[in-house]
Amino acid sequence: MNRILVVDDEANIRLLYAEELKDEGYEVATAATSAEAVEKLENGAFDLAVLDIKLKNESGIELLQRIVKERHDMPVILCSAFSCYKDDFSAWLADSYVVKSGDLTELKEEIKRVLAKKAQRKAAGL
Repeated sequence: MNRILVVDDEANIRLLYAEELKDEGYEVATAATSAEAVEKLENGAFDLAVLDIKLKNESGIELLQRIVKERHDMPVILCSAFSCYKDDFSAWLADSYVVKSGDLTELKEEIKRVLAKKAQRKAAGL
């Protein structure tokens, strides 16, 4: 079972994503802040992170950079209400970018695609 870390400062979004992704067969942990996310990453193995860009007074982009540096083999999907970040070079570190929506179809499809790509790289020994 793949483990996913959902990082979002909005409690209702964390709950929605966790419930929907559990229904898809994933094990899900959530974090409201960068510090909480880092703690969870240090204490457990995750296959993928879904990360909001704006976390109250924090930058999700800074957390993305840290994850890429420290956990280069763990894919990250940015999920933001702001599509303008797609043009931000820092956001390009992520494996995918999804604009938040009440319909999680696109996010679920991206999770499947990114995890499949990770599995292919692993099988190829990369």
